[in-house]
Amino acid sequence: MAKPTKVRHKVHVKKGDTVQVIAGSEKGKVGEVLRVLPEISKVVIKGVNIKTKHVKPQQEGESGQITALEAPIHSSNVMLYSTKEKVASRICYTLNADGRKVRMLKKTGEMLD
Repeated sequence: MAKPTKVRHKVHVKKGDTVQVIAGSEKGKVGEVLRVLPEISKVVIKGVNIKTKHVKPQQEGESGQITALEAPIHSSNVMLYSTKEKVASRICYTLNADGRKVRMLKKTGEMLD
């Protein structure tokens, strides 16, 4: 039987982008993208979708601990956010003065790259 290949989906956000959550229990929260997981079309956002993890002690005499970490959410549930205008917007691709293809917010006209 053939081994399945990894499928990499195109995600509309990049690491470092500011996004707003538009669906789910965290709706309305704004944060920075920490990681993009294109294999599963998910993103990790700072301060959003916090989960607690119980960590067992590694050595004898050491106590266990509870750590909080950001869990990934689907990329379709986030929208790029303009910090200047305080509004979420879709993106389009356009050429800048140098002739380079850059991402631009549709509502505000703000260049991202």
